[in-house]
Amino acid sequence: MSTTITSAGVAGVHSIDHFALEVPQLEEAKEFLTAFGFQVEENKSQLLLRAAGSDHVWVRIFAGTRKRLAYLSLNCFKDDFSTIRTQILEAGGRPAEPRSDAANREGFWFEDPDGNLLQLKVGPKTSPNFKPPLNPGNGLPRLRGANARKDAEPIRPMRLSHVLMFTPDIQRTVSFYERSIGVRLSDGAEGIVAFMHAPHGSDHHMIAFAQGSAKGWHHSAWDVPDINHVGLGKMQMQRAGYSKGWGVGRHVLGSNYFHYVRDPWGSYWEYSADIDFVAPGGRWPGGNHPPDDSLYLWGPDVPDYFFENTESEASK
Repeated sequence: MSTTITSAGVAGVHSIDHFALEVPQLEEAKEFLTAFGFQVEENKSQLLLRAAGSDHVWVRIFAGTRKRLAYLSLNCFKDDFSTIRTQILEAGGRPAEPRSDAANREGFWFEDPDGNLLQLKVGPKTSPNFKPPLNPGNGLPRLRGANARKDAEPIRPMRLSHVLMFTPDIQRTVSFYERSIGVRLSDGAEGIVAFMHAPHGSDHHMIAFAQGSAKGWHHSAWDVPDINHVGLGKMQMQRAGYSKGWGVGRHVLGSNYFHYVRDPWGSYWEYSADIDFVAPGGRWPGGNHPPDDSLYLWGPDVPDYFFENTESEASK
């Protein structure tokens, strides 16, 4: 496929291939992630996570002393690989050794300014090419619009939508990711949060950052068909014993319906539906928003613990 260049003249990645986390106990992780709806496979002392309807491995979970991002793997088109690699180096990315337990060690491995490990490689486009039509959620005339609770099917995420990480310097981080891998700023609240999309067709945000005292992993978001599935996902996790989180609600920036479930390590897994879409090569009419308009249109109040970075020294 031919290269798409952003308005700033920067070549861009098109997708997140997968991410990898380290957590203290794999058995605890397996219990939580199975309840969330993933197909979880144990393979050589790691967990492989698949979503509904695909054999793609979206997440790898390794055993570690604490919860942290092990690495983030990004896909690009073959024609763009060399250009993006050069951009990363020119933007200040530091070449790094691949992880020995990574899915594969191909491509170019580097660290961002915060020390996060990333992999750039040629790979398939996992981000959407268009915004699918909304599931109306109601039945036909003279038919009941909702199933009985006993007939509700288990909720399974369909694909990864985005990830959000803490950074101690949000302006520096946004600038680096724009110049290195070509993602664009969609919306944000200056000095608080920034949402970034890919230039080849992507959800409103594929990668996002929140200002914090240290780097850290906040959440990953998983697409489900509609708000009904978001609500059922909340109920599914509460029944499994995971009641902490935030939602159900609707975001302003990105517009998606959401429910966040807090995992045993203090980060979140989000059920997400109907997020805004940025067309390939399109321009998004975003901007800098007041903090009150950066979180949610409606929903419960934000829990006090929601923005806690459990990887920072202050939280230990």
